Amino acid sequence: MTASSSCSSFSFPVALVALACALGGAHAFAQIAPKPPEAATLKANADMAKTLPFANRQDFEDAMRGFIGTVPDALVPGAGPRPAWSMKPYDFLKANEPADTVNPSLWRQAQLNAIHGLFRVTDRVYQVRGFDIANMTIVEGDTSLIVIDPLLTAETARAALALYYQHRPKKPVGTVIYTHGHADHFGGVKGVVDEADVAAGKVQVIAPSGFMETAVAENILAGNAMSRRSQYQFGTLLPPGARGQVDTGLGKALARGTITLIAPTSIVNKTTEERTIDGVQVVFQLVPGSEAPSEMLMYLPQFRVLNMAEDVTHTMHNLYTIRGAEVRDGNLWARYIDQARVAFAGKTDVLIAQHHWPTTGQARIADLLKKQRDMYKFINDQSLRLLNQGYTAADIAETLRMPASLEQEWSARGYYGTLRHNAKAVYQKYLGWYDANPANLNPLPPVDYAKKTVQYMGGADAVIARARDDFQKGEYRWVASAMSQVVYADPTNRAARELGADALEQLGYQSEAGTWRSAYLVGAMELRNGVPKIPGGSSSNADTLKAVSNDLFFDFLGVRLDAAKAEGKTMVINWNFTDSNQQFVLTLENSALTHIAGQQPGADATVTLSRATLDAITLKETSFPAAVLAGKVKIDGDRTKLGELMAMLDTFEPMFPVVEPRK
Repeated sequence: MTASSSCSSFSFPVALVALACALGGAHAFAQIAPKPPEAATLKANADMAKTLPFANRQDFEDAMRGFIGTVPDALVPGAGPRPAWSMKPYDFLKANEPADTVNPSLWRQAQLNAIHGLFRVTDRVYQVRGFDIANMTIVEGDTSLIVIDPLLTAETARAALALYYQHRPKKPVGTVIYTHGHADHFGGVKGVVDEADVAAGKVQVIAPSGFMETAVAENILAGNAMSRRSQYQFGTLLPPGARGQVDTGLGKALARGTITLIAPTSIVNKTTEERTIDGVQVVFQLVPGSEAPSEMLMYLPQFRVLNMAEDVTHTMHNLYTIRGAEVRDGNLWARYIDQARVAFAGKTDVLIAQHHWPTTGQARIADLLKKQRDMYKFINDQSLRLLNQGYTAADIAETLRMPASLEQEWSARGYYGTLRHNAKAVYQKYLGWYDANPANLNPLPPVDYAKKTVQYMGGADAVIARARDDFQKGEYRWVASAMSQVVYADPTNRAARELGADALEQLGYQSEAGTWRSAYLVGAMELRNGVPKIPGGSSSNADTLKAVSNDLFFDFLGVRLDAAKAEGKTMVINWNFTDSNQQFVLTLENSALTHIAGQQPGADATVTLSRATLDAITLKETSFPAAVLAGKVKIDGDRTKLGELMAMLDTFEPMFPVVEPRK
């Protein structure tokens, strides 16, 4: 859900991949197409091709093992003219040789992620892969199906289940399991089950402890910023192509469609918990604080299958995600992997995950688990070693190299996370943003800093002239940085914007990480063409709003309070929620909005309503005045106070500038 200037004053931005509610472009530039690779990029990509074991085709064999069938291009129709999902735009990946504008290692990963269809993992265990960024795993119970992680959207999940039914008996879905609270693992639930059947007890929904609290909460308070930054991370503004979006590293792309959510009916609370679900034995292992705040792995002893959710995949994952989120604990992540290895590896024949392809054979499974464990442990410990020697985050990122034994492992390559930004994440986790150099304790803000820097360097023309020389030498990192200073000093400097875009583009063409490639190329596009216009609308829906607790609702109101508008004002408003019997006191004082459970005598106003009514107001299905007239909202006391509070709330701009300063 993403707020916009047209959204309700109570709308919530939730970074579920939303690109909605856009504003107009920051500049009216003529559209400039991507450019070809420079000589330095051609050399960098050619050199990369010599350093890795491209002759090893084991992953391609694994990715095709058990293939049963698919639909042409994995096409999933959408509600509008654009499909919810299609692999057709990625036909360029069928070429035998990598495009010269794509890192050859990323090209390989992109080819693997382009494989789509229904796959047999083992007896009674199947996966639909390549129909969304994530996989949907289907386990055949005695009388019903167990669906693990129903993808990102209802459209793709429905299509995935339909593909399964084309080739397997049409048993009803009796259980849905969410491995964790990221939207690509629950958003399609209404494509595989009817919420009425869940309410009637015909279908159970199982999730790890803390699922509902974290499914939305992780992303809401900074959700507008996360949504905008996600456009850079996933390349959602880029067209697919050899000079555009190629892959996310974790999967092909994000599906378009309807994100849904059905609350769990059963929670896994124990660290290790065994259950029998329609004749299928399942051992759950909780792994909170690894890849997600709430997450769990599972072992299926009858089938000797270990599902590592998103904790072990065929890439280095993120300790820090560049869309923005709290840093993850690499030490804890490694420990969870090792616990799973010790508990299950010796009795596992197939390891699967909710992204990528399976690994078969006990020896290979043990090797993968050990190397993934050691990858995260290495990053954590070696980053800490260097920071304890006084290295800064940037120093560590530049210095640290993976050991040779891991550097040649395809599954340890940085397609989604990277060694550089994960090393910085460890620094951030333990020491924060400050590098201890007092010169960096209170520096000038970016625009003032840029103006002074450009002035000291002899003016914009001189900086650009030197940067052009460095561009010809292939020094794209420095050119991108230098041109960013000129653009921040003067966003209208067309030469700086174009040269900066050219540098970012070459960095994108060289990037092994799908996320870095997308970020560089979106940055280049926006420097050349301005912030794009995207059709408006809100991705808010009743399902995702259900996950927003009343506490979180009031926390977010506090985030939206414009302190300048609240200067010198005080008010106390009681809130009564009739459906949950929860009561809150909302207090405005000292330009801060706080809340606490209970009621305060003598409050300025008391608002009584149901949470369902509040959600309807948030979704713009009604308004406070209309709800009052309809008798769904009762306001006792000074009715003007609520309107006064609403007038103090800020509205976030979804498409704020990233590669140039705000106006």
